[in-house]
Amino acid sequence: MLVSFLSFYQARVVLKKELTRDIETLSHTVANDVTRMMFERVKNVASWSQLAIMQELLLEDVDKRLSIFLEELNRSYDGVYKTIYVVDINNKVVASSDAKLLNKVANLHTYWFSHGAVEKRIDFYVIKNNVLAISQEIRDDNSNQVIGKLVAEFNWQQIQDFLKTAVRKPTAAALFDEQGHVLASTSNWNTQDGYEMRAVSQFPSQSAVSKWEVRVEKLHSLVVAPVHRLGYIFLALLASTLLLAAFLVTPIAQAITQPLAKLTIFVRSFKQGQLSETPKSGPPEVQELGLAFEGLIDDLAKTQTNLTRAAKLAVVGELAAAMSHEIRTPLGILRSSADLLLREPTLTNDGKEVLGFIISETERLNKLVSTLIDAARPRPPVFARVDIAKVISNSIALLRTQAESNGIVLNAELAEPVFLEIDTDQMTQVFMNILMNAIQILPTGGKVNIRLYTLEDTAKVEISDDGPGMAAEIQAQIFEPFFTQRAGGVGLGLAIVRQIVLSHLGEITCSNSQYGGALFTITLPFEVK
Repeated sequence: MLVSFLSFYQARVVLKKELTRDIETLSHTVANDVTRMMFERVKNVASWSQLAIMQELLLEDVDKRLSIFLEELNRSYDGVYKTIYVVDINNKVVASSDAKLLNKVANLHTYWFSHGAVEKRIDFYVIKNNVLAISQEIRDDNSNQVIGKLVAEFNWQQIQDFLKTAVRKPTAAALFDEQGHVLASTSNWNTQDGYEMRAVSQFPSQSAVSKWEVRVEKLHSLVVAPVHRLGYIFLALLASTLLLAAFLVTPIAQAITQPLAKLTIFVRSFKQGQLSETPKSGPPEVQELGLAFEGLIDDLAKTQTNLTRAAKLAVVGELAAAMSHEIRTPLGILRSSADLLLREPTLTNDGKEVLGFIISETERLNKLVSTLIDAARPRPPVFARVDIAKVISNSIALLRTQAESNGIVLNAELAEPVFLEIDTDQMTQVFMNILMNAIQILPTGGKVNIRLYTLEDTAKVEISDDGPGMAAEIQAQIFEPFFTQRAGGVGLGLAIVRQIVLSHLGEITCSNSQYGGALFTITLPFEVK
């Protein structure tokens, strides 16, 4: 209630200030516009009285040229002036836009005030019959003697219409002279119970005796109506707040406790191995806590994956240690014995074929042992600044013969020389392993594209093919040790590739290429820090 009262009081003060400022601005605007309109009339009379055609007054406008000019002039202003005429020194109308006034004595109204210097003085006469007469003397160009006057009867209805247009109901406005007489006003002008603002007009001048004044008012009841409406709104808001506090306590409490309960279920589901959806509703703090738990669980899942990978590599290490001592020696003896037997001149063709099988299989087993040893005990890279484009070209050259024999096309899109800090042998092994996998999987007529380009401070190598591609679940496991889809494969080639790329502070990802096959993207930094 206290906050509502203070808010209403402050809004009431601000609103009253704004209303006062608006009315004051409007009054000054109307005053300035009225002044501008009257100055235009003064300029008109001053400029017309100096025209050469006014010298026709000396001839009493015998040829009627001056009357025709005044008629056309009045017509061009389209109702601004009721009549424009010229009188001689005896106040007789010599020329006029209205022919009915010719040769009559001008009946000028009571003098009001003047504006300007003596020789260029402009006289104003009291407004009568909705006409403001404005006159200036006409002088002989040769003798500078006064020969008559130019009189323009300004249609005062123009001011009335302007006030009606400038001030809309329920606001009212009026124009006063210095004695407080109303010169023009809107139809709803009423000084009783008004919220009145005044703006002094700058016409005829700051130093003139007469000054005009514009007043703008609005009924006090209308002024405070928005304040009253604002008060009703605040009362309604206060009542609504009390009702909400009385009837919505339980739903609000449930809105807080239910997300906490869902968050508890989410954490328990992770412990049970059946992860549920992260709570997305509830207060921001509960949502933030849910996101924190989700991030923690993701980190735990990654740690678990890394531990699984490390356990697999530990198994590889144990196998490699056993094989290096227990298998390589018998393999060496078998290979040597087979080579020796091949030299026997009496060996039959079937015997040579069997010995060939022995040699090829011992070679395969020896490569398997080497692969296991590389996976278990990777050699630290020896970095040197090398053009990686040449490393890729050399890897392609080593496998081109094998690719052509299988009907595979190797295409390279290499940028300008890109020098990186890499281990040439290890990176050659990376490209050889990926290309070998593509050559072994692709059918005849398959294509492999290798693209090298730079992006900011890294180099990217994309190796794509048009093979069968890989499903999302396979892409997630492709770099795991012992995971393979090829018959007879061990599943360590891509695991070794990933180890080498990571040791170069790079990154390797797998996705589907635009050709429908696999896409391996390797990102390497220019410098290893």
